[in-house]
Amino acid sequence: MNVGIVCEYNPFHLGHQKQIDSIREKFGANTGIICAMSGNYVQRGHPSVFDKTIRAEAAIRCGADLVVELPVTTSLSSAEGFAASGVAVLSRLCDGLCFGAETADLQQLLGTAEALLSEDFPKLLRRELERGCSFPAARQAALEKMGLPGAILESPNNILAVEYCKAILRQSSPMRPLPISREGSYHAKEADFENPSATSLRIRLQNGLDISGYLPEAAGQVFAGAPIHTLEAGQRAVLSRLRTMEDAEFEALPFGSEGLWRKLMRESRKQATLEDIAAAVKSKRYTRSRIDRMILCAFLGITVQTMEAEIPYVRVLAFNDRGREILSGAKKDGFFLNAGQPTPHPLWEMEQRWEDLYSLFQAGVPGQPGAAKNRRVIYLR
Repeated sequence: MNVGIVCEYNPFHLGHQKQIDSIREKFGANTGIICAMSGNYVQRGHPSVFDKTIRAEAAIRCGADLVVELPVTTSLSSAEGFAASGVAVLSRLCDGLCFGAETADLQQLLGTAEALLSEDFPKLLRRELERGCSFPAARQAALEKMGLPGAILESPNNILAVEYCKAILRQSSPMRPLPISREGSYHAKEADFENPSATSLRIRLQNGLDISGYLPEAAGQVFAGAPIHTLEAGQRAVLSRLRTMEDAEFEALPFGSEGLWRKLMRESRKQATLEDIAAAVKSKRYTRSRIDRMILCAFLGITVQTMEAEIPYVRVLAFNDRGREILSGAKKDGFFLNAGQPTPHPLWEMEQRWEDLYSLFQAGVPGQPGAAKNRRVIYLR
């Protein structure tokens, strides 16, 4: 049996190790574990704290068998788009999809997913949005009007869990949803040794504090001495892009509907810092993560058209012997490509640009360009 995980590992910590260990404990030592992982940009609209190759190696050393990279346009999508792309990729390789949730009740998660896919839901959602609610609040209220507990969508892991179930249903995926309980707080800013949050570990890293006690030993060895990347380190580069964009470029951005692109354009030409811009654009209706993703898309040159394009391939970042066997059994249609493999597709040119721009987020001295061409798959025997 092969089990998939959609992940970011930003960074890989003890909670992630628990998930991998629980899969092997439940399904056996010979279970293949395949991770579809965000690359150098993550869903919250920030650069990943460690380079994707380093994070992929940590995952393999901690028990995963194969790590493939979710394209940047997937990683910077909404929760719905992130989950849908992850399911589409892993359905090619896996029998089940394991994910953490605050409410690890499969029937409740599936019931919520079915309601969100029903014909009645869009009308109820639109009615709540017209009242001025934010999208998350409107979605929750619409569910409650259908007689379902909308509170299930108040928790971040539950939201993604429901989106995974929606994607599995919508795509008629062969994968079985396999929820497990997610303990601890997803957004906790103080690190907990038992159930650390990735947020708390990134804060510690940015403050120069040790995080080794919150990591599996193997992951700690991989991350030791690796350069960290933060949005703050690349702030001037992002501001330079925002301040020189034309009106039409703002209009072409993803997530800019209902005039949000105009608001971002106006504040980009008034405010001094990225925090000031995001704070001025944020409102009751528009979440901070949506605005942060929009800003990062502007910096990377990602348009609505780029975001909506079909995923032509994904990159293989790392594997062990079992992972190599899993790949060899996959359909031979050119969908899985090695890291750094030149490809006659416009996406390859964008990949190189995005990697070069990622190096500008490196704390201290910026990294060198050209990383995309020099990447190699990590193979751990």
